[in-house]
Amino acid sequence: MKVGKVPESVLKRSVLRQIHPRREEVVLGAGVGEDCAAVKLAENEMFVISTDPVTGTATDIGNLAIHITMNDLASSGAEPIGVMLTILLPEGAGEDDLKKIMGQMEQVCSQMNVQIMGGHTEVTKAVNQPLVNVCGIGKAQSGQLVSTAGAKPGDDILASKWIGLEGTSIIAKEKEQELLSRYPLHFVRESQAFDRYLSVLPEAAAAVKSGVSAMHDVTEGGIFGALWELAESSGVGLEIDLRKIPVKQETIEVCEFFGINPYELISSGCMLMASADGNGLVRKLEREGIHAVVIGKAVEGNDRILLNGEEKRFLEPPKTDELYKVV
Repeated sequence: MKVGKVPESVLKRSVLRQIHPRREEVVLGAGVGEDCAAVKLAENEMFVISTDPVTGTATDIGNLAIHITMNDLASSGAEPIGVMLTILLPEGAGEDDLKKIMGQMEQVCSQMNVQIMGGHTEVTKAVNQPLVNVCGIGKAQSGQLVSTAGAKPGDDILASKWIGLEGTSIIAKEKEQELLSRYPLHFVRESQAFDRYLSVLPEAAAAVKSGVSAMHDVTEGGIFGALWELAESSGVGLEIDLRKIPVKQETIEVCEFFGINPYELISSGCMLMASADGNGLVRKLEREGIHAVVIGKAVEGNDRILLNGEEKRFLEPPKTDELYKVV
């Protein structure tokens, strides 16, 4: 395709025709020439909006882009309604590339009952690989909004599922041949399939019903980065047991192979939560089929401490994600 807006015929054929979920809240949606979307909400509801680009990989970019923004909305206690998309393609990209990205996005949106409300598609010399930005729109009942800043001293700190899921999946897809030089095919395929765990909407919904104090989805910077951000935002200290942080063996193996730290690896699919009754929330999540673990506590003061048996060290501000050392 040529540089500039994609042709109207391509827009209709490879973008608009793939959009299927329709939400009654959306009163103006995607169409040729439409630059805006409109959502109608009830009096006791509020808009919740989030935006995120995907820049670390071009593999499975549509799938990742939707999950990341939906997780941001869910971590605030909101129900996702729709998304606005910006898709920038490099010069020389084909219509099949656009259609594939849209197909990935539509598949995830259909699973979540989220409407693609509109956006912009363009071929540009400014990028050398596909770049996707998603602006997500959700709704939350008045009084049910949850923030990263809500953790209180004495709260239990929980992590859902496992850390490193997103990073493991991306690396296993991008570096398949390198991994196959050491590991069997079934190991690599299982690592690639960790993207099935990326959504945190189920645990967010259960946590909101339980009166969770704070939630923060674990993305760039890994669990160490997310813990720092939760503590910094809430103005609390932390005491975290490193041995209790849940991590799959495949993630450990992949990280050891490439010499990177799993605790600083992008981890969509893992939700960090603060709760006055962490064990009660763990039981509720387990009844919903969601693995979760209490990994520590919020405490008074500013010390953010990592405990590993007798060893004690202090958490540091987020660093560049370990993913960028590999892909």
